[in-house]
Amino acid sequence: MTQHTPMNTATTANTAEQESAPAPVLVLCGTGKNGSRVVERLRERGHPVRVGSRSGQPPFDWKSPATWDAALEGVGAVFVVCQPDVGAPGTADAVRAFGQRAARAGVRRLVLLSSRGEDLALPTEQAVREAGTEWTILRTSWFFQNFSEGVFLPYVMAGELPFPAGDVREPFIDADDIAQVAVTALTEEGQHGRVHDLTGPRLLSFGEAVAELAAAGGPTVRYVPVPPEEYAEWLAGQGLEPELVAFLIELFTQLMDGRNAVVSHGVREVLGRTGRDFTDFAREAAAKDAWQG
Repeated sequence: MTQHTPMNTATTANTAEQESAPAPVLVLCGTGKNGSRVVERLRERGHPVRVGSRSGQPPFDWKSPATWDAALEGVGAVFVVCQPDVGAPGTADAVRAFGQRAARAGVRRLVLLSSRGEDLALPTEQAVREAGTEWTILRTSWFFQNFSEGVFLPYVMAGELPFPAGDVREPFIDADDIAQVAVTALTEEGQHGRVHDLTGPRLLSFGEAVAELAAAGGPTVRYVPVPPEEYAEWLAGQGLEPELVAFLIELFTQLMDGRNAVVSHGVREVLGRTGRDFTDFAREAAAKDAWQG
């Protein structure tokens, strides 16, 4: 009489659970302003996340392709965030090489954080389209959080913001809204092949934006519009490489020519609600002492 080994029901259940568990999402620049918000929201949903950064486990470094394969192993989707910018010199080539690696690793979906109205970003967007995976592109306007935790923060704290934007108005957007759209694109069906144009609900000039900071209880800031040539000299004086200075001036000249002075409905189309207003952001940031110390 043959003796049958009893089935280990606990092991069987664990195996089935592992097979049905979603593959992790790799979030590049996962400790930055946008990536960290996507990581947080994925974790809130109980979705497995891999933080793509030099300090991540395993580490990821855009400048070190030797780190890419380990970071991609077993991943189902990737939130692609580029440094220093999606349109910077060499970025499209890096993203093309990364996308090919991702496809070979079995990654199903790439979601690219791009920039609204940035012609320089188009080669990078095309590289994502041609990777051989599902893809979604998020073209975003300038972030609210640039004033509270980003590139403008030191100048806001100093009380004077020089920038070559003239009086052009921009539909600033909340980085938290971008994160929610990104999580939808990374984890839900129906987003393949879509380009989402994401803005906040109204237009503000840079001068109007800093005035709203003060009205909400934040710092008093003077916006100083400067010509691009003068701003280039200032950037060079900060020690930036000539190639990067040239890129930034080309970028700002392009983005501040009025092409983006229109509100879109991309946030509503994806999330079913209007994007957050700048005034609400400013009040909350002031209440949380974003500009203290």
